[in-house]
Amino acid sequence: MHVTRLPLRIAQDPRRVILMFLVIPRESRVQRVVNSICEMSDEHVDRLLGEIHEKFSHRHQHFVDIVHEHFCRIIRHNPHIQRMSTKRQLLVGCYFSKEYSNQAVALFNPSIVPHPDQKGLPDGAVRFIMSLRATGEGHLSSIEFRSGVVDARGEVTLDQPLHYSQMPEIVEEKVYTREFARMLAPFVPDLDREALEKLPESFTLREAFRALKISKNNTPAERRPIHSLLDLLEANYDFRFPRSNDISTQVIFPYSKRELVGMEDVRFVRFLQDDGSYIYYGTYTAYDGRQIHTQLIETTDFQRFSIRTMHGIAVKDKGMALFPRKINGQYVITSRQDGENLYIMFSDNLYIWEEMQLLRTPEYDWELIQLGNGGSPIETEAGWLLLTHAVGPMRRYVLSACLLDLEDPSKVIACLDKPLMEPTEEEREGYVPNVLYTCGWMQHGDEIIMPYAMSDSYTGFARFKIQELLDEMIAV
Repeated sequence: MHVTRLPLRIAQDPRRVILMFLVIPRESRVQRVVNSICEMSDEHVDRLLGEIHEKFSHRHQHFVDIVHEHFCRIIRHNPHIQRMSTKRQLLVGCYFSKEYSNQAVALFNPSIVPHPDQKGLPDGAVRFIMSLRATGEGHLSSIEFRSGVVDARGEVTLDQPLHYSQMPEIVEEKVYTREFARMLAPFVPDLDREALEKLPESFTLREAFRALKISKNNTPAERRPIHSLLDLLEANYDFRFPRSNDISTQVIFPYSKRELVGMEDVRFVRFLQDDGSYIYYGTYTAYDGRQIHTQLIETTDFQRFSIRTMHGIAVKDKGMALFPRKINGQYVITSRQDGENLYIMFSDNLYIWEEMQLLRTPEYDWELIQLGNGGSPIETEAGWLLLTHAVGPMRRYVLSACLLDLEDPSKVIACLDKPLMEPTEEEREGYVPNVLYTCGWMQHGDEIIMPYAMSDSYTGFARFKIQELLDEMIAV
């Protein structure tokens, strides 16, 4: 079969920076900085603000607003400074701000879905949204987006990204329900279920802390499960991009403790709901520096998002990919669960997965180390087309595919007996050599459009015919 590699490349750009709050650990240090600003003359404040504005404001949308938000975070512990002049407030905010180049290392591991807005396109064209894993200082991973159009001939055009990047606005006073806390309870070791009855029917995190009455008088054994429950609630949060009018500016950056060191390899899928409407789900790996956790991003418009935790004994490895609709009334996910084999899971609850079935084991010489999926499968008349990645000698990552039964996707119908794509001489060089990897593909007519990452560094595109792929497969 013929795979066409397109000339497009998406590379990291260290000039794209986000404006973040600078955490200074000791309150005495914070107070020293604030006091120093209070003692400055008005002329000194004006001169400093002018220099900062000249050097930094052109690099950020809404620079003044964000800096003032950082000042407001300082007020929480220093309420007396809210009587400062506006200029001094902004200067305090500047001292507690920093730039972070979130894609300085790499921009890779893409997934792709049809855009929710398909208006104004010529016949045969599809607008898409692509997610990318951005990695910056400290190997910290976040999520970025790009958009573009595939025309009737299969040619891909990317929208020009703006040079700004911005963080989302977290919904601080998110409301939870007691029923939701009960759902989480089985996944909190040693939690006294009776404690949940102290919670109101609906509550915020702050109200939960007060209701559960954690104090210094509690023993560590008593505090630990309560803190674990609160951390789990905090990991289920909402956010939005109210200032964004271009998806290329949006950066989803780690927020909760469970993902503090990275949000890795999101696999977005456009999911058909029971009522015929669509929602976008993205499974990703949250990393806290010690453990990984599979979590879910939900959105309908790529402006407002929710993060949800996933639980159960079948949620214990990386790279879970959700099928684009229910099958026989159940959600379906494929994932590697033991570090080497590919599994499939079925569940009535999108957030709880307790059973798994072996789907495929490494068979060919180019996949003997391990198998994994390459994103959510595509539904065809012949079956579910599942993209896979495989690791062979010299830790060489290649892409391949298999075909699953439409009604019972735990049955493998056919597989490629060779890689679909493998690194070329150019593609093999990068941050992690000899790797081709992707987190998703998209059907476009009789073709598949597939963005893919090269050696954990940058991203390209390929396309190929669906029928040619099916014809290459060997029946199992």
